[in-house]
Amino acid sequence: MSKDIEVSKSIRKASIDDVSRIAEILVFSKRKNYRQIFNNDIGSFVELQVYPLAKEYVRKPELLNTIFVYSDKFVQGMIRVKGSEIKELYVDPFFEGKGIGGELIKFVKNTFDCRELWVLCENERAKEFYRRHGFYETDEVRPVPGIPNSKVLEIKMLRNV
Repeated sequence: MSKDIEVSKSIRKASIDDVSRIAEILVFSKRKNYRQIFNNDIGSFVELQVYPLAKEYVRKPELLNTIFVYSDKFVQGMIRVKGSEIKELYVDPFFEGKGIGGELIKFVKNTFDCRELWVLCENERAKEFYRRHGFYETDEVRPVPGIPNSKVLEIKMLRNV
């Protein structure tokens, strides 16, 4: 990624000062959106914790290199990209429905020409969001990577160009 990426006044590259908010947003968004899909309270409330995740970002600050945050006085949303793929997009549940996710997706589409992403097959709300932002579902489906023995599948979505 180029160091001289022009960012909007609300979207900027993540910094070490953002790790607690990024971890908070990731943990609470994942619990809210995925708990009913995975039906795994140990995963949601024991394995997924804010403090260890924030510590991981502090220990490995290079993980922040692909994360951009939407910040209006404080971080309200985040997006992580790798090449042309959107890897994660989360908005603090308190700020959903305010256009933050749309701004983040527009930013990475324009800045990195992001054209693909994976979304949980059962996450209808996320799929609808991505459809509204120019993505469509493909026939490519896979088990969720990194979760052994999971029966939960995700589907690849591509951007209309």
